[in-house]
Amino acid sequence: MDFRRYPDLAVRTLGGSVRWATDEAFAERENLIKPGPAVFDPAAFGHKGKVYDGWETRRRRVAGHDEAVVRLGVPGLVRGVVVDTAWFKGNFPPQASVEGLNLDGDPGVDELRAATWEPLVPVVDLKGDAENAFAVDSDRRWTHVRLTIHPDGGVARLRVHGEPLPDPRVLDALGTLDLAATEHGGLVVGCSDMFYGSPSNLIAPGLARSMGEGWETARRRDDGNDWVVVQLAEAGVVRVAEIDTSYFLGNAPGVVLLRGRDEHAGDDDWLDLLARTPLQPDTRHRFLLPAAPTVTQVRLDIFPDGGLSRLRLVGSLARPGRERLGLRWFNALPAGAARRVLREDAGLTGPDAEALLAARPLRVAADLPTALRVPGAAVP
Repeated sequence: MDFRRYPDLAVRTLGGSVRWATDEAFAERENLIKPGPAVFDPAAFGHKGKVYDGWETRRRRVAGHDEAVVRLGVPGLVRGVVVDTAWFKGNFPPQASVEGLNLDGDPGVDELRAATWEPLVPVVDLKGDAENAFAVDSDRRWTHVRLTIHPDGGVARLRVHGEPLPDPRVLDALGTLDLAATEHGGLVVGCSDMFYGSPSNLIAPGLARSMGEGWETARRRDDGNDWVVVQLAEAGVVRVAEIDTSYFLGNAPGVVLLRGRDEHAGDDDWLDLLARTPLQPDTRHRFLLPAAPTVTQVRLDIFPDGGLSRLRLVGSLARPGRERLGLRWFNALPAGAARRVLREDAGLTGPDAEALLAARPLRVAADLPTALRVPGAAVP
């Protein structure tokens, strides 16, 4: 799977933020995480010189390099990064590197700069006016990345593609949640067509602000229909499905069908969650699903084609799903973060904690301390 099929965890629309940069003399650091491709106007000049849709630092006259620290909108497993130098032709950095950090909460700039960062992409050569793509081999969960350019220059966009992996303690506190949302760990794993818009838009935060922020397929000229499959945060029970056709007026689907399945049950059959139901254009539909089974994946079929703004699947995690999520999260924490969790959440320190850390990746949820498996369990 091309890592660019995973969502961009750093993008502004998912809550990403550029927390700090060494320099932004020619173009603002915030441009790095803007959605959409960079644009260029050859006639645009300002008081700082040529206007670029990216991050551009001044020409260095002393040895060193420039850096930008990005807080991911959604923490997760980074599968690859793209250092996009679009429109930077004579002023792109010849080399770059990327590092990761796991630091939950809201750390300040001083704390971020003083932290110990771990390499994700070593120093690599860049091409100008190009999408420089680099796969990342890491099984750790990251909350921040640091882009270093060697020595200076301009980068249009930084894309950090990966699998979202939320903190299960936060989901415990939410209780009822959108099991499909990217910010909660949902992921689009298949679709029939994405001619006009990415299906990942369906599970993005907030309401769509235009038709361009949804998922839309090409017009079908056969007897088939279009569909999308969403991997939920983990196994759960969906109680409300919201299917939003806002802004889709003459191109909303006529009918929708919603089905689900539980991969861990060993059953590949799709079970109906919502039978074939007519849709209205430009409408946020909400459907109660009172007898829905436990599912890990949901398939949305639209008939015959068209576009949707959002898909929300509101419910709660099932106990086995919560345990598996806790296991994946704990295994993916860098050693320092995992040690803090064992101390603060499970009351585990010393040789017992170190033995558990050394045993990672743990294979079954039963190997976790109770406080990390069961929401609200008391620390011994």
